[in-house]
Amino acid sequence: MEIIESAPSVEEYLELRKKAGLSAKSPKAAQRGLPNSLYAVHFRIAGKLAAMGRVIGDGGCFFEIVDIAVAPEHQGKGLGKAVMQHIDKFLNEASFDGSYVSMIADEPAFYEKLGYKLTAPAQGMYKKF
Repeated sequence: MEIIESAPSVEEYLELRKKAGLSAKSPKAAQRGLPNSLYAVHFRIAGKLAAMGRVIGDGGCFFEIVDIAVAPEHQGKGLGKAVMQHIDKFLNEASFDGSYVSMIADEPAFYEKLGYKLTAPAQGMYKKF
Protein backbone atom coordinates (compact mmCIF):
# COMPACT_ATOMS: atom_id res chain seq x y z
CA MET A 1 0.00 0.00 0.00
CA GLU A 2 1.20 3.48 -0.89
CA ILE A 3 0.22 6.50 1.26
CA ILE A 4 0.40 9.85 -0.54
CA GLU A 5 -0.12 13.13 1.29
CA SER A 6 -1.89 14.98 -1.50
CA ALA A 7 -5.24 14.82 -3.26
CA PRO A 8 -5.75 12.26 -6.02
CA SER A 9 -6.40 13.38 -9.59
CA VAL A 10 -9.74 15.06 -10.30
CA GLU A 11 -10.93 12.04 -12.27
CA GLU A 12 -10.01 9.56 -9.52
CA TYR A 13 -11.52 11.82 -6.87
CA LEU A 14 -14.85 12.01 -8.71
CA GLU A 15 -14.89 8.26 -9.34
CA LEU A 16 -14.09 7.28 -5.73
CA ARG A 17 -16.78 9.63 -4.39
CA LYS A 18 -19.27 7.92 -6.69
CA LYS A 19 -18.12 4.38 -5.83
CA ALA A 20 -18.19 5.14 -2.10
CA GLY A 21 -21.75 6.52 -2.26
CA LEU A 22 -20.88 10.19 -1.67
CA SER A 23 -22.67 12.98 -3.53
CA ALA A 24 -21.51 13.87 -7.03
CA LYS A 25 -19.31 16.90 -7.61
CA SER A 26 -18.68 18.62 -10.93
CA PRO A 27 -15.26 18.37 -12.55
CA LYS A 28 -14.97 22.18 -12.44
CA ALA A 29 -15.67 22.23 -8.69
CA ALA A 30 -13.10 19.47 -8.08
CA GLN A 31 -10.49 21.22 -10.24
CA ARG A 32 -10.83 24.34 -8.12
CA GLY A 33 -11.38 22.68 -4.75
CA LEU A 34 -8.72 19.98 -4.57
CA PRO A 35 -5.71 22.33 -4.82
CA ASN A 36 -7.24 24.49 -2.07
CA SER A 37 -7.12 21.67 0.49
CA LEU A 38 -5.28 22.44 3.71
CA TYR A 39 -4.35 18.76 3.82
CA ALA A 40 -5.14 15.73 1.71
CA VAL A 41 -4.14 12.09 1.85
CA HIS A 42 -4.92 9.16 -0.39
CA PHE A 43 -4.03 5.49 -0.29
CA ARG A 44 -3.24 3.33 -3.31
CA ILE A 45 -3.32 -0.44 -3.47
CA ALA A 46 -1.75 -2.03 -6.56
CA GLY A 47 -1.59 1.47 -8.06
CA LYS A 48 -5.33 2.11 -7.76
CA LEU A 49 -7.00 4.67 -5.52
CA ALA A 50 -8.38 2.83 -2.48
CA ALA A 51 -9.14 5.58 0.08
CA MET A 52 -8.89 9.32 0.57
CA GLY A 53 -9.65 12.22 2.89
CA ARG A 54 -9.16 15.97 3.04
CA VAL A 55 -9.16 18.90 5.44
CA ILE A 56 -10.39 22.31 4.29
CA GLY A 57 -10.83 25.61 6.13
CA ASP A 58 -8.99 28.77 7.06
CA GLY A 59 -6.01 27.01 8.66
CA GLY A 60 -6.42 28.69 12.02
CA CYS A 61 -9.85 29.11 13.53
CA PHE A 62 -11.77 26.52 11.50
CA PHE A 63 -11.01 23.16 9.93
CA GLU A 64 -13.49 20.84 8.24
CA ILE A 65 -12.92 17.17 7.48
CA VAL A 66 -14.34 16.20 4.08
CA ASP A 67 -14.20 13.50 1.42
CA ILE A 68 -13.52 10.53 3.66
CA ALA A 69 -14.07 7.71 1.20
CA VAL A 70 -12.99 4.10 0.87
CA ALA A 71 -13.57 2.03 -2.27
CA PRO A 72 -16.21 -0.64 -1.58
CA GLU A 73 -13.78 -3.51 -2.21
CA HIS A 74 -11.49 -2.14 0.53
CA GLN A 75 -14.09 -1.24 3.16
CA GLY A 76 -13.91 -2.96 6.53
CA LYS A 77 -10.12 -3.32 6.38
CA GLY A 78 -9.12 -0.32 8.48
CA LEU A 79 -8.41 2.13 5.65
CA GLY A 80 -10.96 4.68 6.86
CA LYS A 81 -9.37 4.62 10.29
CA ALA A 82 -5.90 4.98 8.74
CA VAL A 83 -7.05 7.99 6.69
CA MET A 84 -8.42 9.58 9.86
CA GLN A 85 -5.18 8.89 11.74
CA HIS A 86 -3.28 10.89 9.10
CA ILE A 87 -5.86 13.67 9.28
CA ASP A 88 -5.71 13.75 13.09
CA LYS A 89 -1.91 13.96 12.94
CA PHE A 90 -2.18 16.95 10.62
CA LEU A 91 -4.82 18.59 12.83
CA ASN A 92 -2.72 18.06 15.97
CA GLU A 93 0.15 19.92 14.31
CA ALA A 94 -1.86 22.62 12.49
CA SER A 95 -4.56 23.61 14.97
CA PHE A 96 -4.41 26.16 17.81
CA ASP A 97 -6.08 26.53 21.19
CA GLY A 98 -9.72 27.18 20.35
CA SER A 99 -9.55 25.87 16.77
CA TYR A 100 -12.80 24.19 15.77
CA VAL A 101 -12.82 20.99 13.71
CA SER A 102 -16.10 19.96 12.12
CA MET A 103 -17.49 17.43 9.68
CA ILE A 104 -20.75 16.09 8.35
CA ALA A 105 -20.71 12.34 8.89
CA ASP A 106 -22.84 9.69 7.20
CA GLU A 107 -21.61 7.18 9.79
CA PRO A 108 -21.30 9.10 13.09
CA ALA A 109 -20.58 5.96 15.13
CA PHE A 110 -17.35 5.41 13.16
CA TYR A 111 -16.07 8.89 14.04
CA GLU A 112 -17.25 8.70 17.65
CA LYS A 113 -14.90 5.72 18.10
CA LEU A 114 -12.10 8.07 17.00
CA GLY A 115 -12.96 10.72 19.59
CA TYR A 116 -15.33 12.95 17.60
CA LYS A 117 -18.62 14.04 19.16
CA LEU A 118 -22.04 14.91 17.84
CA THR A 119 -22.75 18.63 18.08
CA ALA A 120 -25.12 19.74 20.81
CA PRO A 121 -27.04 21.86 21.45
CA ALA A 122 -26.07 23.39 18.07
CA GLN A 123 -27.02 21.46 14.96
CA GLY A 124 -25.25 21.38 11.62
CA MET A 125 -26.88 23.09 8.66
CA TYR A 126 -26.22 23.27 4.94
CA LYS A 127 -27.31 24.98 1.76
CA LYS A 128 -26.63 23.29 -1.55
CA PHE A 129 -26.10 25.24 -4.77
